[in-house]
Amino acid sequence: MPVEKLPFKKQIAYACGMIGWSIMTNIIIVMLPYFYLPPSSSGLIPLVPQFLVFGVLNIMSLIAASGRLVDAVYDPFIASMSDKSGHRKGRRIPFMKWAILPAVLFCGLTFCPLVRGESMHNAFWIIITLIGFFMGATTYIIPYNALLPELTDTGAEKVKLSSFQQVGFVIGIIISALVNNFADLVQHLFDVTNRDSAVQYTIWGLAVFAGIIMLIPVLAIDERKYLVSKKPTHLPILLAIRKTFSQRNFKYYLISDFSFYMALSIISSGLLYFVTVLLHLPESMGGLLMGTMVIGSLIFYPLINYISHKHGKKSLVLFSFALLSLIFAMIYFLGKFPVSPKAQVYTLVLLAAFPLASLGILPNAILAEIAERDARVTGENREGMFFAVKFLFVKLGQTLGIALFAFLTVYGKDPGHDYGLRLNGICGFVLCLIAFVFFTRFRERKIG
Repeated sequence: MPVEKLPFKKQIAYACGMIGWSIMTNIIIVMLPYFYLPPSSSGLIPLVPQFLVFGVLNIMSLIAASGRLVDAVYDPFIASMSDKSGHRKGRRIPFMKWAILPAVLFCGLTFCPLVRGESMHNAFWIIITLIGFFMGATTYIIPYNALLPELTDTGAEKVKLSSFQQVGFVIGIIISALVNNFADLVQHLFDVTNRDSAVQYTIWGLAVFAGIIMLIPVLAIDERKYLVSKKPTHLPILLAIRKTFSQRNFKYYLISDFSFYMALSIISSGLLYFVTVLLHLPESMGGLLMGTMVIGSLIFYPLINYISHKHGKKSLVLFSFALLSLIFAMIYFLGKFPVSPKAQVYTLVLLAAFPLASLGILPNAILAEIAERDARVTGENREGMFFAVKFLFVKLGQTLGIALFAFLTVYGKDPGHDYGLRLNGICGFVLCLIAFVFFTRFRERKIG
């Protein structure tokens, strides 16, 4: 049992860490393709060449993938270091504290190209800054998520804290989706005539704000005071990874989570394109749509908590994957339905509210239970490693989603030439079906 139950205000402080991390991560997901490979109607200029390598991948796809190669080694390294840490202030908080500044710095630098025009120098620069950003973000988020099972004692507590965490995540999504709205304000209030500069100032401002928000759990939570009794693991890193992957349930969980985040990354990267190119609406609509989706999601949070507590989490997750697959299929037909463009996009956003709320809350709570049960059976507390492997697959899914989206833009990303954008809807449909099929093999065990 924990020395003290984590009070409500500390739970809110914990969720703030996710707000900051989500802001920066989603700025990368939403704005990287749009800033460097903008549609012709955006007012931005292309900054990397749009040609195929080996006739298959374009430059932006390779850039997105290259930054994640470092994560394949770095994620489990940080998890192992955190799991084995004997620091006097705890296993997790000290890592989080030192990760914030590099994450903020490299997030901003990613959108400061070396050349104001199409150039391979910009491509190499993005690779360097993305590696720096991913390493900083990983050093924060892996220990941060490992705290979830350590600060809670029952299944209901895990779902509740995961719900607060997810609220933080979607708030971060909303703020990152408002980059173009904030850039409009920057141009109006400060008389900035260059659109690229307005976007850059906005991203720097949001990155600094995100860093400040990420400090809140570091300063507010004494993990030793609220920690469920845990001992550092002494397993070597390779053995810890092998034991983590040996969990049957964890493997099915990973495949489903990977497919979902790849699909989610496609829709996040493509949102501004879908709005402006397929529906011919202003780019400022992107933030309004995200806001509508978040408000819709919040309405469902109490219902999801109630149903999952009474009837389990698996059925809710499966229903959400199935509904989301249909929503992705509808993206292919955007702009072709016999109703107004606004009616089309708001219908999709409202339909997406429930599955995105469910898939935001439940997976982290499920993983916390997997890690807790493993600790009970083995006597080794490897929460950090479980979340490291999960987030390695999340980030690989996000990266491959960006890469796939960027690749498909070769087949059309402009008004009148939009086939590549529509193909992203079909890809999302298939990925959600894959997630559904694999999660049917998951064996739910109720804890607490």
